[in-house]
Amino acid sequence: MHDTADGGILPGEVLKVMRKVLVLGYLGLFAYAYAVAQAAPRPQGAPYKIEVNVEKVLVPVVVRDKQGHSIGNLKEEDFHVFDNGKPHPLSAFMVEGRIGTEPRTASNSESDTLSPTPPQPVIVYPRSIVFLFDDMHLSAEEMERAKNAGAALLAGSLVDSDIAAVVSLSGRTNSGLTRDRAKLHEAIMSLKPVLIYQNDNADCPKISYYQADLMENKHDSTAEQDAVAQAFHCDPKITLNVAQSLAEEAARRALIIGHQDAQVALANMRELVQRIATLPGRRMLILISPGFLTVESDVLTQESQLIDFAAREDVTISALDARGIYITALTASDDVHNAPILSSMAFRAGSMKSSTNVMAELADGTGGNFFNNSNDLGAGFKGLTATPEYVYLLELPLDNIKPNGSYHRLKVKVDRSGVEVRARRGYILPKPAKSKK
Repeated sequence: MHDTADGGILPGEVLKVMRKVLVLGYLGLFAYAYAVAQAAPRPQGAPYKIEVNVEKVLVPVVVRDKQGHSIGNLKEEDFHVFDNGKPHPLSAFMVEGRIGTEPRTASNSESDTLSPTPPQPVIVYPRSIVFLFDDMHLSAEEMERAKNAGAALLAGSLVDSDIAAVVSLSGRTNSGLTRDRAKLHEAIMSLKPVLIYQNDNADCPKISYYQADLMENKHDSTAEQDAVAQAFHCDPKITLNVAQSLAEEAARRALIIGHQDAQVALANMRELVQRIATLPGRRMLILISPGFLTVESDVLTQESQLIDFAAREDVTISALDARGIYITALTASDDVHNAPILSSMAFRAGSMKSSTNVMAELADGTGGNFFNNSNDLGAGFKGLTATPEYVYLLELPLDNIKPNGSYHRLKVKVDRSGVEVRARRGYILPKPAKSKK
């Protein structure tokens, strides 16, 4: 790996190296997936798959009652979708009963509307569960807590028919698909942070990706003034022009590093989801992470495409915020060289909250669960291995939506009181690629 003259990392070289490491690391993960798929029974009358392309977007929706059970007897007319606050029609609708779901007794509210036909025999298919530890963002302390909770999970939440794997986001750890709990435990305990895209703590001024985005892309004056103030604290003898130049240079470097970080993380997840999609039974990806930032438009497009792909391939992504209950106050590792800290605290708080978004959006957008704001990571692991019994798939036509790369916020409402609705939060329709002359 080489640095540019200004200290930045060459994007193309880094992405190629990371891509190679990832592909080689994940190739072994599915070495026996074909044999397992051949042995697994195929579902009878499997539902059709809704086609998703640039002219349509798929919105998985989970509706739960007050007891936390997913509801499966809603109809198309019960759903109302709003795109940037405006009603959006549906082009297709279906309800999916997740393969491998154990049957349960209907609640009183459901019994009135269910058919009196006796329930059909349920075939329980094996679950294919991949635990994805985000070694690119977890701190050493967070990693240890996550490892201990994950190791304890193996004894209590996985059943004999489950096929599981433990992999890391960097691709450096890979247990391979196995039912051998000892192999999974060994892989978990071998995990270590691989902080590839991190600013040097000695940098001065010290600018985060979050603050750099505010400065370079959003032209936020408060963020710019804070960076200049930090530069003056680094060297009180410099002129204003020099301080501004140092601040801008630090912001550009932080933006390059942060952008590469988000691109590689999402590309690695896409590669993994593509391989999980070939597995039998219920396919689940559980992301254990403190989150990472997806704030720039092209990265948001990449995230939106990942959600589309996972939802189309029926891969459920759930996420566990490994930070537990976190604080936004500055710590020793957040030294800003004695610069005024009020604005720096605000940037840290904003960054930590925004890092949560990608986990929540991946979970909501694929019918998964998101566990956060709790230090009981063991309970989080246990809860995330269960998926909802019913997921509604709403297809939205995009014929009249201008492909300008802007983010569209989605809101899904249902005509049923006292329920919780979890659905995809938004999408991006990227600009058409420019034709080469």
